[in-house]
Amino acid sequence: MIWQLAQVLWVGGVWMLHFAVLPVLGQIGLAPLLIEDFGVLAASLLVAFAAAGCCVQVLVLIQAEGMASLWRDMRGQLLLMAVAACVMYFVLRVGGAGQLRWQLFCYLVLGLSGLLLVLQPPPGRARKARH
Repeated sequence: MIWQLAQVLWVGGVWMLHFAVLPVLGQIGLAPLLIEDFGVLAASLLVAFAAAGCCVQVLVLIQAEGMASLWRDMRGQLLLMAVAACVMYFVLRVGGAGQLRWQLFCYLVLGLSGLLLVLQPPPGRARKARH
C-alpha cells in the first residue's frame, strides 16, 4: 500500500502540474511571465517531492524483492532512472544557468518513467500472481 500511495503522490503531482495547474492559470488570465515563474518554482518542488517518493519506493522494492531487483526488475530500473532524472534536474538547476531545456528534458524523463512505473504491478502482487 505504501508503494501505491507514494507512486500516486509523486507521479500524479508531476503530471498534474503541466496538464492541469499551468493551463488553468493561463485560462484565468494570469500574466505569462507569472505563470512561467510559478511553473519553474512548482516544478522544482515537485521534483524534490518525486525524489523522496522514489526513495520510498526503492526501499519498499528492496524490502519486498531484495537488492538485486533494482537492476534486474523493470520497476527497479524505472526507479533508478527517475532518481537519476531528479538528480540531474537539480545539478542543472544549481550548476547550469540557462539550461532550461535540459531541465525540461529531465522533467519529461521523470514523468515518463513514472508513467511506465504506474503500469507495473506493485512488488508484493507480482509474486502472488505467479503462484
